[in-house]
Amino acid sequence: MPIPGSGLAKGLAVTLRTMTKRSHTAQYPEVQPQLPPRSRGVIGLFEENCTVCMLCARECPDWCIYIDSHKETVPATTPGGRERSRNVLDRFAIDFSLCMYCGICIEVCPFDALFWSPEFEYAETDIHELTHERDKLREWMWTVPAPPALDPAAEEPKEIAAARKAVEKAEAAAAAAAAAEAETLSADSAPGPGTPATGSSGTPAPGAPAPGTPGPSAPGAAGTDSAGGTA
Repeated sequence: MPIPGSGLAKGLAVTLRTMTKRSHTAQYPEVQPQLPPRSRGVIGLFEENCTVCMLCARECPDWCIYIDSHKETVPATTPGGRERSRNVLDRFAIDFSLCMYCGICIEVCPFDALFWSPEFEYAETDIHELTHERDKLREWMWTVPAPPALDPAAEEPKEIAAARKAVEKAEAAAAAAAAAEAETLSADSAPGPGTPATGSSGTPAPGAPAPGTPGPSAPGAAGTDSAGGTA
């Protein structure tokens, strides 16, 4: 059974410990607070990565994301090619009076177009002004902190592994092509049968007969005198 009055004693003990400590007052707004790097302030938009796939708007449980777009025709890049159409973003707005900062839109974005920003000073006197358009969301994008360093013991991301394998394969193919070209050049420069050996400067090698000079007579061959007769 608990001792009667033990709860009151514990509360008074906490009060006494607090009274002996020096109070800390945050000098806000003159001094900005040091927020954790993963603070959920507002959502920044990196517009160049947005493909208007609408995943963020469809997955938002509060339906606070508004996206408008139109399609444009992209001409063919090669003769006889087919024209393509692409979505062009016209409007991207978030109503922060409805947003509950769950982060689902950031997690489901497949192209890394949405990020958490630690900005929190966006209070308004009118609730209708809490709907911020893409220009304001883009300004918040530049306050997004850099991602933390990767854990050395973590598994290598699949994208980096695929890129590294592609580079290694291209380097191996280039090395094989260079080796094949070197073998072809060495085979073309090698002297063929009946070709007199020459030095590096193109002169006949020592002991080789000069061009146009008859070689030694074969054993048993008939010799010739100075007059051209047969000995």
